[in-house]
Amino acid sequence: MGWIILGLIGLLVILLISIYNRLIVLRNRVENSWAQIDVQLKRRYDLIPNLVDTVKGYASHEKELFDKIAKYRAQMLGSKTPGEAAEANEGLTGALKTLFAIAENYPELKANQNFLMLQEELAGTESKIAYARQFYNDSVMIYNQSLQVFPNNIIASMFNFKPKEYFEVKEGAEREPVKVSFKE
Repeated sequence: MGWIILGLIGLLVILLISIYNRLIVLRNRVENSWAQIDVQLKRRYDLIPNLVDTVKGYASHEKELFDKIAKYRAQMLGSKTPGEAAEANEGLTGALKTLFAIAENYPELKANQNFLMLQEELAGTESKIAYARQFYNDSVMIYNQSLQVFPNNIIASMFNFKPKEYFEVKEGAEREPVKVSFKE
């Protein structure tokens, strides 16, 4: 009878260790995928001043737009959570769309090699951000689900594992058409 009890205790310890290790692996995957988003956001952050400087030479009267871009860029750098980063990302994406819409009105800017190269690099970075965001959200979903299922939920609460936040687009931000106004 003692061997059976000892065997059951050993089995429970192995199960506990297995679940704990799986939760650690999933949490690390979420943190790594967030780091990948962060890398792409920093790359985008570094490209924006060059793009803005190039456009400023042609459309210097768009000071309000340049101020918006600077504001959202600073918010991106200061964001500490996926929610804060998503909010700053939405504003920055909208401002950049407006910037590119304005650039359409300047044929000599559209032909500028530096502008074209920066535009292409930014488009590539936007694609990488979209992919990294999708991978992050998939990782968060798997992690959060694993915290909710039995018996993982017991072990997760014992060791204080917390659900992670998704990197989401808020209602209306990127889903609405970009408004462009030209002040003369």
